[in-house]
Amino acid sequence: MVTPRVRPMGERAFLLEVGALDEVLPLHAALAASRPAGVTDLVPAARTVLVRIDPRVLPVATARAWALAAATTAVQETDAAAPIVELDIAYDGVDLADTARLLGVEVDELVRRHAEADWRVAFTGFAPGFGYLVSDDWPFDVPRRESPRTRVPAGSVGLAGVFSGAYPRDTPGGWRLIGTTAARLFDPDAASPALLEPGARVRFRPRARRASVESGDLARTGQDAPDPPDLAGSPELAGQGGRPAAAGRSIRVVEPGLLTTVQDLGREGAASVGVAVSGGLDRGALRTANRLVGNPEGAAGLEVTMGGLRVAAGSDLWVAVTGAWGTVRIDGREVDPYEAHAWPGGAELHLDWFAHGARGYVAVRGGLDARVALGSRATDLLAGLGPAALRAGDVVGVRDDAAAPIPVAPPGGWGAPHDDELELELAPGPRADWFAPAALATLYDTVWTVSNHADRVGARLDGPELARVRTGELASEGMVPGALQVPPSGRPTILLADGPVTGGYPVIAVVTDASLDLVAQARPGTRIRFRHARPAG
Repeated sequence: MVTPRVRPMGERAFLLEVGALDEVLPLHAALAASRPAGVTDLVPAARTVLVRIDPRVLPVATARAWALAAATTAVQETDAAAPIVELDIAYDGVDLADTARLLGVEVDELVRRHAEADWRVAFTGFAPGFGYLVSDDWPFDVPRRESPRTRVPAGSVGLAGVFSGAYPRDTPGGWRLIGTTAARLFDPDAASPALLEPGARVRFRPRARRASVESGDLARTGQDAPDPPDLAGSPELAGQGGRPAAAGRSIRVVEPGLLTTVQDLGREGAASVGVAVSGGLDRGALRTANRLVGNPEGAAGLEVTMGGLRVAAGSDLWVAVTGAWGTVRIDGREVDPYEAHAWPGGAELHLDWFAHGARGYVAVRGGLDARVALGSRATDLLAGLGPAALRAGDVVGVRDDAAAPIPVAPPGGWGAPHDDELELELAPGPRADWFAPAALATLYDTVWTVSNHADRVGARLDGPELARVRTGELASEGMVPGALQVPPSGRPTILLADGPVTGGYPVIAVVTDASLDLVAQARPGTRIRFRHARPAG
């Protein structure tokens, strides 16, 4: 294998770039075989493998040296070494006839070629468990739909470019749909949550529509295999990680405000199967709230967007509120943020609409309970993992995971978040060479404005166009929170914790870890200036 090119991806990651898709899987396998402590994720894509690290455990320079050395051991895998997944498919897709016509073949010929091809999962992305399948037997390059659908049903099998793929859940999408499968493509409770993992071989088995499960089918395949119950809101789940409906060590939502979700520090290490980190956007505020009530820093709490939350205690509790700035009341009495307070049973905690900042955090001593998915209780709205956004009447259990006494004195130095103008540090991105030198100057000289298109997935910025020197599409590659993606409009978007794990827009730079917490508190209209991050060390 030719030595891969190393491209920076912020402070905690880098890309290894090779020349072709068929070099990615051997490189990924070689890296996985010698993976040292401190490497938190390896994410294969079309021509790259993203290496994410914890620099507290493994310095970036050491990680790069290891990765380049491991790349020299990469060898082309034989198909016989890869696991085989057989997917039943009914060729009944709404685009089947049009796709055959577009490719200049009969429908039966398109179906035959698709079913007889030996497919392999090159990488995952777009959604948890969505595998991009390639095959040497597949001769077609299928253009995407000009107008993507707002909803593609789960189980749809589609074509786009040289890839085939199956949608694990209802999502928007622009692939041409040629069939359906009843396979359970993603199960967060399984030991291997993605049925189609990178490197796996895939064979499609034509079946009549709504065919029943045949003996010998995969355990997670078949029309009759029921989905697991939605445990959120189930009254039987006290102590099992769900929301108990009975009173006791619990809190009850009276009014959820604009958006309130359960968040912890997220699910690091699952990006290779298409799962975002998720977790609290302002991690510093969540950690502080937990410390104030004696919890481990990673305990689950509430993330409250823009305020308006009213929640009642089911028993005597302790609570702390941090992050965005607004009036906080317990039982009608105003209390200070960034301080632990007794919260009597039956009393109501009220977070008024925030005057400064965008996201507040509520920590309850013992931590909040919710169903664990891939090691985290965090809500990922885009992927549909974790508990749903809270609604009036929801009851959330309180755990008994306190790790320390409540501090005698609250920490000093806190104050209202700055949300009028922020200065964010940028570390190098992998595709700065796609942009004109003037674009890089514009990036740092402009006062950008957070648009109304800002949520947990990303914050789109308004400002001048960043001109490219390279046109066309970028082959899909791994993304990280903080990546400054630049779509064809030329105006950047800062990807956040629920953002996609792979993407096809070039990343010009990456917001540093420390600055990401500031982005969490940016409201629409907030002005942003960028500056170069100081080199580490």
